[in-house]
Amino acid sequence: MQNISPINPELMDTLIKASDSDWIPQPLDPNKAFMRILYTGAESGRWAVLFRWLKGFVAPPHKHLSASHTFILSGKLQVRDGTLDAGDYVYEPNGMIHGATTALEDTDYLFICDGPVLFFDDNGFTAYLGWEELRRLQASHAASKKAGAKKAKPAAKAAAKPAAKTVAKASAKPAAKAKAKPAARKAKAA
Repeated sequence: MQNISPINPELMDTLIKASDSDWIPQPLDPNKAFMRILYTGAESGRWAVLFRWLKGFVAPPHKHLSASHTFILSGKLQVRDGTLDAGDYVYEPNGMIHGATTALEDTDYLFICDGPVLFFDDNGFTAYLGWEELRRLQASHAASKKAGAKKAKPAAKAAAKPAAKTVAKASAKPAAKAKAKPAARKAKAA
């Protein structure tokens, strides 16, 4: 029998619970375009993301510098001459160039790419998206979140102190009344 066990016993699957990850705003339009980064592979350049584009978002013209796979989970995209609906799958070969892509509805889709995508306009290149840039966006988002959490802690402590005093005062009143009633009863009984 042939031995098929891995040479590297430390090989492991990569499991990402997408629902536990943040929607990271895309630099192209941080108000209408978001992504959840599922995988970035430094050894291959491959990456996988969930994109969420709100109705009206337009991705500029771009060139695929490698092959990509797209599966529409919900919504509708206008791509070149056609429309992609929920359940549609598209394979785009290396070198594919196309114009703007428009979200006709709020749209979620899975995008798996074997390398970078280069965005351009009439004046030249405008943006680049590949595994390295995705990792930079993740790190930047995590740092922003951490900084926001640090700013929120002092405010939360300040807000908690008056609330604690209010609770203590509110709970002291019923206790004082409770002590006063037995004393009043004793006075009546005497």
